[in-house]
Amino acid sequence: MADKPPSHIAYDLLAKALPPETATAIFTDKVLHKPLHLRPTSPDPASQDARSRRRLQRLRRTEHIRRRQKVKPLSAKEKRISGIYDIPKEDQKYEIYEPLHRMWIMYMWEVLGIKEGQKSHLTAQSVGSKLVSADFHGAELEVVRSRCMGRVGTKGIVVKDTKFTFEMVTGRDVLITVPKGDSVFRFEIPQSSVKKDEAESKTTNEHSNREEVEVRPEVLNLVFELHGSQFENRAVDRATKKFKQRNMSYL
Repeated sequence: MADKPPSHIAYDLLAKALPPETATAIFTDKVLHKPLHLRPTSPDPASQDARSRRRLQRLRRTEHIRRRQKVKPLSAKEKRISGIYDIPKEDQKYEIYEPLHRMWIMYMWEVLGIKEGQKSHLTAQSVGSKLVSADFHGAELEVVRSRCMGRVGTKGIVVKDTKFTFEMVTGRDVLITVPKGDSVFRFEIPQSSVKKDEAESKTTNEHSNREEVEVRPEVLNLVFELHGSQFENRAVDRATKKFKQRNMSYL
């Protein structure tokens, strides 16, 4: 006679439902001889390395996606609120922008083909297209005609050339905004001194008559007038945009 297994809740439940021999066999195979699989308390080095590689790959993939995403530019409203293009009050001084005006004159000499020590002959057909595509940051403009009479006589150095306005700093250190529409602006470009011709003239006079005093007319500045209604473009757009004449009904 087989030994009776010790009292166990699993055997008691099996004995109630099955014959004693069947219950004993099942209890011995499934409970007493059941293998117990143990796992180490420390993680496997191979699995730990695989987890680290997956984490590193995930971080690299996230960084790559972040770099490919384009930064959303600020809207016009956000730019106005932040004031990134506003000129501080302490920088609204005429003397600060005088060096910029001198640089602009040298720039216009290069645009118009004026060379130091040589006479310049300019016509409207030769310089018209060049003036249309030129940059007027640093130019000293004066309003000579306008539909608004209060703007006439306004003069200052351009510090911001927008699509529809000129922002200028006047001689009184005041920043003003002048609309381009229905206004005519005037600016002057000084001519270079003609040193070579002056030296030849003096040499000729000395040989002909040493007592004769040479009277040479004063070199006048080049004066241009700019119609703002036909100039309503940004400086960066004028460089590549073809100029088209428009009706000037305000004249």
